[in-house]
Amino acid sequence: MNGFVPAIIQDVGTLKVLMLGFMNEEAYKKTLETRKVTFYSRSRKCLWTKGETSGNYLNVVSVKVDCDNDTLLIEVMPDGPVCHTGTDTCWGEENVGNPLVFLSTLQNFIEKRREERPEGSYTTSLFKDGINRIAQKVGEEALEVVIEAVNGSNERLLYEVSDMFYHLIVLLAERGIRIEHIAEELCCRHKPGWHKH
Repeated sequence: MNGFVPAIIQDVGTLKVLMLGFMNEEAYKKTLETRKVTFYSRSRKCLWTKGETSGNYLNVVSVKVDCDNDTLLIEVMPDGPVCHTGTDTCWGEENVGNPLVFLSTLQNFIEKRREERPEGSYTTSLFKDGINRIAQKVGEEALEVVIEAVNGSNERLLYEVSDMFYHLIVLLAERGIRIEHIAEELCCRHKPGWHKH
């Protein structure tokens, strides 16, 4: 396309497509260098970093090239609305996704903590303590869920279930199992003819 490639911008958290822009080689390199999406404006004939006037930057998480090497998919974390009209997307949609998608995002974050082990992180301390301590925390949180289910409020139950889910995902990450594997197993169990192992 005369030195331009379309760049599809997708929110990594909600999986919503936010906009489409065009890049030339210079815009592509600047995007990789700054980790903020930069396009080439074909009408103004210059580079422009999305958010340079509004503050609503598109923070790059990953850049993927399609099978024909002629389109980019850029996963981002947006700082605010994307469209110049003030809407979340250039199609006027609200940028919300299925909250269940966040469980996968959370596991990605937890796995990054496992790899990088930053000091002062509670998640890092769990991985340093090892599988026995992690499993113990899952058990403790499960007991708190049972107590709140029997004697507590829904608000406290929600809080304790969230704690249990977090520690369970840490346990899964330690064992190399993804939350998606759990979803796949549950899908299989829902199929006709499924039998317990």
